[in-house]
Amino acid sequence: MEEGIIIKGIGGFYYVKVDDKIYECRARGVFRKKKITPLVGDKVKIRINEEDNSGYIEEIQKRKTELIRPPVANVNHAVIVFAVKKPDPNLWLLDRFLLLAESQDLDITICFNKIDLVDEKDTQEFINIYKKAGYRILTTSCKTGKGIDRLREILKDKITVFAGPSGVGKSTLLNNVQPNLQLKTGEVSQKTKRGRHTTRCAELLELNIGGWVVDTPGFSSLKIDYIEDDELGLYFREINDYSVDCKFTGCRHYKEPGCAVKEAVENEAISKLRYENYLKFLDELKKNRRY
Repeated sequence: MEEGIIIKGIGGFYYVKVDDKIYECRARGVFRKKKITPLVGDKVKIRINEEDNSGYIEEIQKRKTELIRPPVANVNHAVIVFAVKKPDPNLWLLDRFLLLAESQDLDITICFNKIDLVDEKDTQEFINIYKKAGYRILTTSCKTGKGIDRLREILKDKITVFAGPSGVGKSTLLNNVQPNLQLKTGEVSQKTKRGRHTTRCAELLELNIGGWVVDTPGFSSLKIDYIEDDELGLYFREINDYSVDCKFTGCRHYKEPGCAVKEAVENEAISKLRYENYLKFLDELKKNRRY
C-alpha cells in the first residue's frame, strides 16, 4: 500500500496525491459502515490498480484537526482574509471566524487585503484592535504586491485554510502567491458591494515553497453552537488572559461582580468592540441552550 494525502473529493471519488502522482480512489465500504467520511487533507493508505491509476482507500490516519465547515482534516493554520474596502470589513464576522479558528486550536494570521484602496492610517484603528489581542496581522495588496512575499513565508510548510467572506480577494491572493494555481476569481457586485462565490468545493493545493492551502468557499455565516457558553472566553485571547484575575471561577464576564475583564474594558486594555462581540456570541449561545 502507498501513503498519500486526499487533495480533492467529488461525488464519492477521492483524489489522492502519492509523491508526484494523483490517483482517483474510492473508499472501502468499511468506512461507510463506521460512518467515517474521508476528508480533504486526510492522510491515507491506498491500494493502487496500476492498470488505470485508480485505487481504494484502505486506511485513514488519525486526524490532528477536523474542520466542519469546510470539511477539511489536518489543517494547522488559518489565514482569515478581510478587505479594508469593497466590501468594508465586518468586525463581528471577523470575530466569528476567529472564534472558529481558535476553537480548533489553529495558528492564525489575519490578512487585511486591498490595502491600496485606502490610506493606511485609516486602517490603524481596527488593525490595532487585533494586534493588541495578540494576532499576527498582515496587510496585502494584489495590485501593488505589498505583503505577498511575507504571505509566502507564513504559508511555508503549513496546511492552511483560507477563510473570509466572498469578494475579499482570497483566490486572487493565492494566485499572486503562486500564479500557476490559476484559481477562478469573482468580482464584487456593484449593487451590494459583496462578492460572488467563486470556489465551489474544498481542494488542497500544493505550494512550490512547501505546504498546502485549501481554497474554501467564502462564508456568510458560521455556526458556533458546538461551543459551550462557559468556554467562550477561552477563545478570545485577551479575555482569557484577564479572566485569571476575576473574583469568581467560571465568571462569564457579563454581570458578575469583581470581573477583571470588565475592568480591563473600562481601562481600554481590552477593545470595547471585541468585548461587545463576545457578549453577542454569549447571548446567542445561551439562547441556543434554551431551545
